[in-house]
Amino acid sequence: MQKSAKMLLAVVLFLLCLNVVIWYAASQASHTGVLTVSFLNIGQGDAIYIESPTGQQVLIDGGKNRAVLRELSKMTPWFDRTLDVVIGTHPDLDHIGGLPDVLTRYRVSTVMRSSVHDEEGTDFAAFNKAIETEKNAGANEVVAARGQIIDIGGDAYIQILFPDRDVPLVETNTGSIVTRLVYGDTAFMLTGDSPESIEEYLVRLDGSKLRSTVLKAGHHGSRTSSSPLFVGFVDPEYVVFSRGCDNTYGHPHEEVVELFKRFEIQTFDTCTNRRVTFMSDGNTVTLKK
Repeated sequence: MQKSAKMLLAVVLFLLCLNVVIWYAASQASHTGVLTVSFLNIGQGDAIYIESPTGQQVLIDGGKNRAVLRELSKMTPWFDRTLDVVIGTHPDLDHIGGLPDVLTRYRVSTVMRSSVHDEEGTDFAAFNKAIETEKNAGANEVVAARGQIIDIGGDAYIQILFPDRDVPLVETNTGSIVTRLVYGDTAFMLTGDSPESIEEYLVRLDGSKLRSTVLKAGHHGSRTSSSPLFVGFVDPEYVVFSRGCDNTYGHPHEEVVELFKRFEIQTFDTCTNRRVTFMSDGNTVTLKK
């Protein structure tokens, strides 16, 4: 009986290892040469999951609660508990509230944050505590600054466009990290909750270099973002509203919706479309059905 139990255990372990190998091989094959960007369905907030052409994994923001863990579990194999980069764009609940749980559940190589502070926010304190714990486990902490480049493999990279200075005392949205994810001739403009003043400042700095295939509508589609000047220079084919159906802010605001209609830009919405995923081969961007 004991010998049979040992044989059964050996078979189970073999099948488990085989399952892991198959999952890993399938995941490697699925992203070879393709950049995947998913705007996660986490309610009111931002959470953007990126897989590079070589399989590196990036999470930009984590929504306001543990819903991000549910979404991540659908994006990665069950045995994968690693992320290469986590970026918290600014210390508002609907952007960093879920990140302490992410940092607890996943081993993260690099954590990037804005220099903007929210000293009275308990969520900000929890995020900082989680970063310290992850640093003790070997993670790198990076404060975002314009000009930084994050190489995520396969010729895909993330540009940091803003902040271009230390911004510890400004209003938190104004200190949002603005990133531009680039792969070949395609790009994704991800602005956190940056207001129009920052968008127009970036136009003065970068002009036509802002052009991107996909734009995440700033501040969930609030009228405080998505200035016509900025949208014109980004010139996106697609726009995504990352927001909850039951939000009390009225996002997206009607004038912003109308702006994208005037520009004839196709829009998607994590309220009505749920998770929104794009795939880029470096030449074109397609919506994953």
